[in-house]
Amino acid sequence: MRQTGKNGKRTYRRTSPDAIKFFKVTEHSLLLEFLLKTLSDKSRTTVKSILTHRQVAINRTPTTRYDAVVQPGDEVMINFEKGFKEFKHSRLRIVYEDECIIVVDKGYGLLSMSTDRIKDNTAYHILSDYLKEQDPSARLFILHRLDRDTSGLMMFAKSQGIQEQMQRNWSNIVLERKYVAVVEGEPEKKEGEVRSYLAENAAFQVYTTNNPEEGQLAVTRYKVLKSNGRFSLVELNLQTGRKNQIRVHMKDIGHSIAGDRKYGAKGSPIGRLALHASKLRFVHPVTRQEMNFETVIPQKFIYLVAE
Repeated sequence: MRQTGKNGKRTYRRTSPDAIKFFKVTEHSLLLEFLLKTLSDKSRTTVKSILTHRQVAINRTPTTRYDAVVQPGDEVMINFEKGFKEFKHSRLRIVYEDECIIVVDKGYGLLSMSTDRIKDNTAYHILSDYLKEQDPSARLFILHRLDRDTSGLMMFAKSQGIQEQMQRNWSNIVLERKYVAVVEGEPEKKEGEVRSYLAENAAFQVYTTNNPEEGQLAVTRYKVLKSNGRFSLVELNLQTGRKNQIRVHMKDIGHSIAGDRKYGAKGSPIGRLALHASKLRFVHPVTRQEMNFETVIPQKFIYLVAE
């Protein structure tokens, strides 16, 4: 539990180390069946009470569902002292969590991590607080960023070792990163590839250069999903992950992302940058299983390309 000390700083009450226990699942079953077998010294009523009071988590995600399915390799965590904290935030949703990583769906307008001016209201800070309320020694490490005005999927590591392992092998571990965007106008080619070298000037503006010694190679594949002539819904697949890559490449083909005045947009019809990280597919750093996460296209994007 988070508390405030006399000096105004946050302190945390640590849960008893014997209160939380971890159990590995070895066979497919429903969660209640697994709990009854695992906690055979407790009555059915007691087990159901533990589950009802949010004291059970599957792969670090709390649940109260009796009929939740557990599979071999899953980890069930039980807090015998109190219920797990439920994470709720208007701009951030946890999609997946285990002992190694956290995958989140970030809302637009929220920074991924702190800047010189903004320290607290960031995805990193919000998630760090959430972890520390369960374990004061918990730490969080960023793996990749989304621009403040870009929404969608991103992930964090729970240890420096996992962070270094994933970043060192990023091109092999991350199998697919897809975005959707609404661009101004309608691209002449319905599908194509943009390839250029990107550099950044002193004003932090990213631009395309033909000089490979000046910039880094960036490759973006795009496909028009729907268009009404004024705006087009485009799917984008990143072959590289450079800063502002999609935004610059859409400007380069003459169709800036709606709301992106920094990179040539004429207006902001929905009051935000119309860019969303919709799919993230990668190999888990420990289990080596393929992980695949997708989110729905924001409704306002659909509205913009309606007939």
